[in-house]
Amino acid sequence: MGKFTAFLKKKNVVISGKRYGIDALSAMAQGLFCSLLIGTIIKTLGQQLAIPFLVDVGQYAFEMSGPAMAVAIGLALQAEGMVLFSLAAVGWAANAEGGAGGPLAVLIIAILAAECGKLVSKETKVDILVTPAVTILVGVSLAKLIAPFIGSAASAFGQLIMMATDLQPFWMGILVSVLVGIALTLPISSAAICAALSLTGLAGGAAVAGCCAQMVGFAVMSFRENRWGGLISQGIGTSMLQMGNIVKNPRIWIAPTLASAITGPLATCVFDFRMNGAAVSSGMGTCGFVGQIGVYTGWLSDIEAGVKASITAMDWTAMLLICFILPAVLSTVFCLIERKLGWIKEGDLKL
Repeated sequence: MGKFTAFLKKKNVVISGKRYGIDALSAMAQGLFCSLLIGTIIKTLGQQLAIPFLVDVGQYAFEMSGPAMAVAIGLALQAEGMVLFSLAAVGWAANAEGGAGGPLAVLIIAILAAECGKLVSKETKVDILVTPAVTILVGVSLAKLIAPFIGSAASAFGQLIMMATDLQPFWMGILVSVLVGIALTLPISSAAICAALSLTGLAGGAAVAGCCAQMVGFAVMSFRENRWGGLISQGIGTSMLQMGNIVKNPRIWIAPTLASAITGPLATCVFDFRMNGAAVSSGMGTCGFVGQIGVYTGWLSDIEAGVKASITAMDWTAMLLICFILPAVLSTVFCLIERKLGWIKEGDLKL
């Protein structure tokens, strides 16, 4: 047993929740962003401006989401070149076989294939043949065997959440908004979770609301400490920057979380705020305004499908209120109350 443990250490195979549940998941979200998400944005821009070249560029990027996710995961697992490059084929197969739940299939299968590839890497004199062969054979075989089941399970769970949100928009609006918002601030990827579950529709709108509440909330309530740099880095960057301060004083998390508990049900019950773009956008909030772009592309898709007549003034009002105005106002008010109570002191939100 000791020899096997030493061998795993030598091959840099670290079996841990952090490496697989945080590092790999976060990397997968980056792969999604650099393929499916940016591809959707470029394609939509090309369609709106009637530029076929941009439509083609966006489509090519969109279709590379599987390989991009797998390679990103391999990079997070510190896979060497031969393994890393081989993961492109694994990602393509897992995403294709996984269907709507493809991202979750890619996450699981790319991790297994990468670790198997690392185990055999540089162990033979014909490494150039053995390493890619093992990585691809393991990955593609798993894709054929289990990806459809993983994809179906993830898709079914996502559908369950979306169905429950449609049936119980108030309580599910709170639940989805708060949980996805918390996931966004934690060192895990809310975007990858939403993508893996194919979370769109009314539940997607609640997820966007929760993420915006965290990002805009922390950006505004910490303005006195961090000024404009903090406003931008948290407001259109990530609220994860506050994680160190949350560990020191968890009470600073109360204000934006309460804000998300209010904006979530407002999104679902009052504004019928839906995110029908790429599912990964549901977990992005105001990061690069990707959440808002996702909502907008969803509007366009709905119009094209004939389920929506046009983009109305109420649609824009809902987006402004749910994504920007209410998170800023509510978080500021709750933060001021906490400061009055002495729960938040000067410097607690300093980056």
